[in-house]
Amino acid sequence: MSPTIVESEAKSSSLPWLFSARIDLLTFLGSAALALGLLAIGAPLGLLESDTPEWTWVFAILLIDVAHVYATGFRVYFDRMERSRRPWLYGLTPLLAWAVGWAVYTESVSLFWRLLAYLAVFHFIRQQYGWVALYRSRADERGRLGWWIDAGAIYLATVYPLVYWHTHLPRRFWWFRDGDFASLPVDLVDVLGPLYWTALAAYAVRSLYRTWYLKRPNPGKDIVVATTALCWYIGIITFDSDYAFTVTNVIIHGVPYMVLVYWYRWQRDGQRQASSVPTIVRFLAVVWILAYAEELLWDGGVWHERSWLFGTQWDPGALEGVLVALLAVPQITHYVLDGFIWRRRSSSRLRSWLRGSAGGS
Repeated sequence: MSPTIVESEAKSSSLPWLFSARIDLLTFLGSAALALGLLAIGAPLGLLESDTPEWTWVFAILLIDVAHVYATGFRVYFDRMERSRRPWLYGLTPLLAWAVGWAVYTESVSLFWRLLAYLAVFHFIRQQYGWVALYRSRADERGRLGWWIDAGAIYLATVYPLVYWHTHLPRRFWWFRDGDFASLPVDLVDVLGPLYWTALAAYAVRSLYRTWYLKRPNPGKDIVVATTALCWYIGIITFDSDYAFTVTNVIIHGVPYMVLVYWYRWQRDGQRQASSVPTIVRFLAVVWILAYAEELLWDGGVWHERSWLFGTQWDPGALEGVLVALLAVPQITHYVLDGFIWRRRSSSRLRSWLRGSAGGS
């Protein structure tokens, strides 16, 4: 191996990657490239002008979006040691999710879906910030000015497109169902626009300064911010398309989360297995089976849209509220627990992993 290649690999391994150079690039840059590639393929096929096709729904919604919710099980409920650490939190969250969900649904169906949509939106925004926070921790970035610039960039990269969405209703896509977002005055997007571009510009300037002047680059964090800004802008603002929103929103959210759960559970420093392929297969098989089972019940008892995939449909009658609240439990639990389980101060294992030497390929 030439000295140039050795030097290049050493430099790459010293960067503050979360998993490794190869895995980080595949996870964050790769998922965004896949989303944008599907967008490029769909445009000439006329998919931007119609509802999301069934094959896209199966791939993006069933196998990624719904499945990633169940990945939380491997982080919490399938881990005996983790369950024993906070039994009240992990036990009461799904019970309260069902009770509150059923009470709200019984009172108002539209209010139930609106509250669930905004809870999901908050979760999606916070997850993108979470990646930035993990990369900052990995690189030991502690400056307050840097935090404000990073936080401003990632929050506005998600909030600004959402405000645009709220000020340009109706759109040809929605979060859970038509009408689950409230309309806002169009002036808000005009006010927020300059802040959005200023925040992204400030992030870019700081990143260049750290990379070229301080020689302390954080390419993983840069990729997260850039791909989030690009995919959310294109998927929500540029195109008024259900297909465009689905592929740009779901893939960059669900794929990295499943990688994180898998890595944390089986591939942390000091616990890497000799062969990970069987474990990956089992992991995906479990979350895909659970996702299919959930959607089978959703479609059979509530949506009645895909009998070709899920078979028999039925009318739950007076038990509809009970069924809907029960089926919403996994995602509500995922939304709530995600705000606890990835905090450094709440997990010594997570702190140990983030303090470990960055790198690998």
